[in-house]
Amino acid sequence: MTAATLVTGATGTTGSRTVARLLAAGHRVRAASRRATPLPGAEPVRFDWYEPATFEDALTGADRVYLVPPVGEPDPASVMLPFLGRARAAGVRRVVLLGSSAVPEGGPAVGEVHRALPGLFDEWAVLRPSWFMQNFTGEHLHARSIREDGVIRTAAGDGRVGFVDADDIAAVAVHALTDDRVPDGDLVLTGPEALSYDEVAAIVAEVTGRPVVHHHLTHDEFRDHLAAGMPREFAELLAGMDGAIAGGAEDRTTDTVRRLTGRPPTGFRVVAERELTRGR
Repeated sequence: MTAATLVTGATGTTGSRTVARLLAAGHRVRAASRRATPLPGAEPVRFDWYEPATFEDALTGADRVYLVPPVGEPDPASVMLPFLGRARAAGVRRVVLLGSSAVPEGGPAVGEVHRALPGLFDEWAVLRPSWFMQNFTGEHLHARSIREDGVIRTAAGDGRVGFVDADDIAAVAVHALTDDRVPDGDLVLTGPEALSYDEVAAIVAEVTGRPVVHHHLTHDEFRDHLAAGMPREFAELLAGMDGAIAGGAEDRTTDTVRRLTGRPPTGFRVVAERELTRGR
């Protein structure tokens, strides 16, 4: 039997898309989730970052892994590194980690996992996408507040972000997992343009025909808003990232999607029209 690709977070935003693209390209996929949710064509497997007893079965038959960090975990290295040690011992040779454009190697949170990969695997890559366009169309806090209140709340001020389509992230992930040679280890992914949250709100309003505005919050206001639904430590981390956006840290675009997939990245208006007008 051919070796498989283990996809963690297989039911999530990028994981589900990566599973679908791998299967479409003819690859064997073990789709890992806490409930071993069946996905057409994939091998469902139960996996929980916080239950090491699930690691061995998930890794059976896999020689490469797509790693989605545990959601809301402020110290993912403490949870992920034991699994990565098991993966190496089980014969995994290539790992592709979903990181963040805001967190470099050795930085906080997932940056510690990034730093550990070269010492564990000969073949590795870290996808560092900018903020997802699907944050405004799916089940993210922004998407919910748009639907419920017609509001996007941030502490990002007038800062711009090179928002990226999750489909483009998955396309790059498949290349990183399956190409004969793993691409450059540090891959910053963006869309084709950097937009402010005011501009995002205007596009969403135009596409949906409903009023949408961006409310500018202070760091503390945004942290407290987030902390109502997540650990305060993680809320503080996210509020700090918005502060970095306000300072211009995410005002950039890269050619990574085009370079690895051969096509340009998808623009936000295209994604908004595709996902916010579905069923209308």
